[in-house]
Amino acid sequence: MGAELSASEVRGVAGRSDIWLPVALLILAGLGWWWSAVSAGDMAGDAVPMDGMPMEPQPAMAMSFVAFLVAWVAMMAAMMFPAVLPVVRLYARAAANGQAAPVAVFVGGYIVLWAVVGIPAFFAWSRLNEPLMQGSSWAGRVAGALAVAAGLYQLTPLKSVCLRHCRSPLSFFMRHGKHLDRPTGAFVAGVRHGMFCVGCCWMLMALLIAFGAMQLVWMLVLAVLILLEKIAPFGEQLARVTGAALLVLGVALLVRPDFVTHLV
Repeated sequence: MGAELSASEVRGVAGRSDIWLPVALLILAGLGWWWSAVSAGDMAGDAVPMDGMPMEPQPAMAMSFVAFLVAWVAMMAAMMFPAVLPVVRLYARAAANGQAAPVAVFVGGYIVLWAVVGIPAFFAWSRLNEPLMQGSSWAGRVAGALAVAAGLYQLTPLKSVCLRHCRSPLSFFMRHGKHLDRPTGAFVAGVRHGMFCVGCCWMLMALLIAFGAMQLVWMLVLAVLILLEKIAPFGEQLARVTGAALLVLGVALLVRPDFVTHLV
């Protein structure tokens, strides 16, 4: 009787996690969108160069870095949490059964990895944001080259491998779900899943920098693409179609770099 009660309680906890977990992740995603919208104007303001004083830019740059990293993590939460919901839900069921550490540990590894990715993203943004806003021809060509590179990457075997891991949560945990009952193992699993997610999306994230970081329209477009790639039955075909579209856009920007002003 006690064993039956214990199994029933476990099923109840798992059932409740199926309800609260999607709601919690979607709320966090909503907060990410809100913070991204709030940060958009601040990011544009931070791109204005300093007055040329040799020592003044250092504290300002440090503050810009912190603001950018916070906004970057919020942007990742906004764009990625709906797409990673299946893998987090599966992990939560294991946690409800006592087979895995708390969900926050797994999600924390995922977020930490994306925060690390935000460090080089900041330096790219600080170099490109103002020239993009001014319609600089070289910035337009850089955006075009990145769009071509992103289009080609969408067609590579590496993209396909990473996408298949993201599309199959059970397969991911069977291969990379060791020691989930330990916080370190759960955190490492979150980092590993984040690495596959980075493998899927890093060139698309680079486009956010190339077209002006924190552009909400581009965030929305790419978030929908990422979500459909990971959960829709036609996700792998969509990745190839997106690659072809990015190739066309990239060539257009290389020919007419001033066109980038219509994208930022």
